[in-house]
Amino acid sequence: MKIEEQKELISGFKHLELVANQVVEGFISGMHKSPFHGFSAEFAEHKIYNAGESTKHIDWKLFAKTDRLYTKRYEEETNLRCHLIIDNSSSMHYPKLVSDQFFYESKIGFSVLASAVLMNLLKKQRDAVGLSVFSDQYEYYAPEKGSDRHHRMILSKLEDLLENPKQAKTTDTIKYLHQIAEKMHRRSLIILFTDMFQHENEEALFNALQHLKHNKHKVVLFHVVDNKTELNFDFDNAPRKFIDLETGEEVNIYADNVKEMYEKNVAASFKKLALTCAQNKIKYVPVSVGDNFEKILTTYLVEKQSFG
Repeated sequence: MKIEEQKELISGFKHLELVANQVVEGFISGMHKSPFHGFSAEFAEHKIYNAGESTKHIDWKLFAKTDRLYTKRYEEETNLRCHLIIDNSSSMHYPKLVSDQFFYESKIGFSVLASAVLMNLLKKQRDAVGLSVFSDQYEYYAPEKGSDRHHRMILSKLEDLLENPKQAKTTDTIKYLHQIAEKMHRRSLIILFTDMFQHENEEALFNALQHLKHNKHKVVLFHVVDNKTELNFDFDNAPRKFIDLETGEEVNIYADNVKEMYEKNVAASFKKLALTCAQNKIKYVPVSVGDNFEKILTTYLVEKQSFG
């Protein structure tokens, strides 16, 4: 779905669950054009039959329609456990939105809606989902479950992140990633949304990310940024005051004076981050606020297929 169409779609809804459902339904309707054409709208009730499995639950009526073998699924089946992690530090509440912008055009809004979208897909597939939120403290933890009540509880927390932002919060990403890793006992797909602006000690950070991978967990890092200003430093050359959202530190500069050096250093930093993730077998996916969610959903489907 094109981002313009998605904006029009999202603008008509305020409830996070409804918004997420519209995004997922739009994605699924377009899947016949994608590499996931076999992943049909009936996936909520069926799974592909694998040779050697019992033939007891094969849906022969669906076989007659599709010429493919599917087995019926049941409520208690859970193929995947997924744990979502959201960085809720003050830098994630950038950019500050004006009245005509959509809530997902800030980093926290994008991460919240992306999480709700993934939850919607997980729910359709009868998979279990959990959530951790951290900033200057380990704010929230919910273990992986698949019940409707559990989903509603997590959605309520996600909405709370949008409605009640806290100001001037620093974060110790390394400390809380280790704490989250200690809670992950059963093999899971772990998905982290963060802007990665707190990693002064890169070695310690990747030790923490590696800790998330213990017990054969799979880790996906969605690196959330505002490409326009944080990657491309797209400002006019009027004198500006830049304020660190976490420390309150201020600096007055003309953007043109630092633009070239800034963009060069940021590009090098992002490239190093991507390389280090690849070396550590962590799936690294850069995403920008205001993007559509196709990259998020496609990444999830690819990682789930290879989870096995």
